[in-house]
Amino acid sequence: MAKTRAATVEIANDEAPTISNQEEEILTGLRQANKWISPKYFYDQRGSELFDQITELPEYYPTRTELGIMRACGKEIGELVGPEASVIEFGAGSNVKIRLLLDALERCAVYVPVDISGEYLAYMAEALAADYPNLEVLPVLADFTQAFELPNPKIMPRKNLVFFPGSTIGNFAPPEALALLRVMHYEAKPGGALLIGVDLKKDRRILEAAYNDSQGVTAEFNLNVLQRLNDELKADFDIDQFSHRAIYNEAIGAIEMHLVSKRPQTVTLGGEKIHFAAGEYITTEYSYKYALEDFDALAHLAGFTRQQVWTDAEQLFSVQLFQVPDTPQT
Repeated sequence: MAKTRAATVEIANDEAPTISNQEEEILTGLRQANKWISPKYFYDQRGSELFDQITELPEYYPTRTELGIMRACGKEIGELVGPEASVIEFGAGSNVKIRLLLDALERCAVYVPVDISGEYLAYMAEALAADYPNLEVLPVLADFTQAFELPNPKIMPRKNLVFFPGSTIGNFAPPEALALLRVMHYEAKPGGALLIGVDLKKDRRILEAAYNDSQGVTAEFNLNVLQRLNDELKADFDIDQFSHRAIYNEAIGAIEMHLVSKRPQTVTLGGEKIHFAAGEYITTEYSYKYALEDFDALAHLAGFTRQQVWTDAEQLFSVQLFQVPDTPQT
């Protein structure tokens, strides 16, 4: 049965990005005085599974809040998007949100999930194709922070709808978020649209609890990136000698996620020795939170015009719909 489904879901892009050809980028981050690793390396098969677990934790409000918004406003979203749209999802996350969107849209032309994790992408695409037998599913293996080629669907859509749920835009500093929004603008094409989840500014206690869950799943998710470097780049991180920490930096309006060295130690990666002092940390993620007007201004710089905003009653989270003008803005 799995083989039959897999045959109908062919992943585009023969030169898929892998962590092995990103070694220099990772080393560049680890050479800095303030060490960092891009959050895109969280999402191997194990990392993707752990993130799905995070979304179900009681402290982690974004997923359930976004789902609540989409369930409440799905009909309005479908009417505003219109019939026969293609849906291009940046990041193959849980199938729950895309199912809500597909059910809300009228005669979706094609679904194009785009992700850097090939195994997870194939699994999610095949599961969706099995449940939506009349929907063409054309997954693309790519780093979506860079422009990529869209596959050719059997049915030409009336418009492209880029879908980016889950507040993942917050993982990018504002200049990088602007660059990503411009990629989305390019992929949406003139007359297209963007439906995006954006986490809102709120009390730091709510934020820090969401990223320091009592079950330790977020800690395991964070530490998994070191395990991935060990497995795929032959690094020798002693995972037990690093700990997870997440704090809200109010000055920049972002949660910072760190991997903190418990003692002085030296790690080897790619033949290079990387030294850590006790208490020194690697920043693995920023999660920026926005006021509604601030995100509108950022999206406008990328060429989008905001059409509608939906929020929950407590103003914790937002789902926002933007349009790409049919003609370039002046």
